[in-house]
Amino acid sequence: MRTILCFGDSNTWGWDPVTEARFCPDVRWPGVLRRELGPEYWVIEEGLPGRTTVWNDPIEGYKNGKDYLIPCLDSHAPIDLVIILLGTNDLKMRFSVSAYDIANSNGVLVDIVQRCMAGPDGQAPKVLLLAPPPLGKLTEYAEMLEGASGKALRFSNHFRRVAEEYACPLLDTADVIASSDIDGIHFEAEEHARLGRAVARRVKELLD
Repeated sequence: MRTILCFGDSNTWGWDPVTEARFCPDVRWPGVLRRELGPEYWVIEEGLPGRTTVWNDPIEGYKNGKDYLIPCLDSHAPIDLVIILLGTNDLKMRFSVSAYDIANSNGVLVDIVQRCMAGPDGQAPKVLLLAPPPLGKLTEYAEMLEGASGKALRFSNHFRRVAEEYACPLLDTADVIASSDIDGIHFEAEEHARLGRAVARRVKELLD
């Protein structure tokens, strides 16, 4: 059985922008991925609302993805593939970081995975980096994410640059899904389904 770790934020956790509750397991994109891949794959959901890449959140706390990723890899070892989908929370005005730095901070996470021994036979797992899509229409989060929409539009180019630097496969989610216009940052159920299917196709290419 192949083990896949999905490491992300509220969109991996399954935040429903309509109800602000959590989608059921079969609706969340890791759940769709699990269904598409079949019983020969074990998909682990490691989504945390508010998770950043490497930044300590002075308001919410305990959201630094780098700090959690290191023990997380050992906890779930052996892992065949780590899928990283982070960066949207880094756009919060409180962090004051550019799209360039957000992509680079994802590179830090990729590097951690590539240097670890949490894969089969003590080797490093493979990594699939996902670039978050542009933001939708910001409503309740508009002030918290002031200036973020323009930065998110630059994710595609910067994430591609980082993926090339680390020789890591990339899936640009902007080619597959769109953020909801209900709140501007989360994925609606249909987008979870599209993303789960798209990721499944890439996983099969990487692991089959």
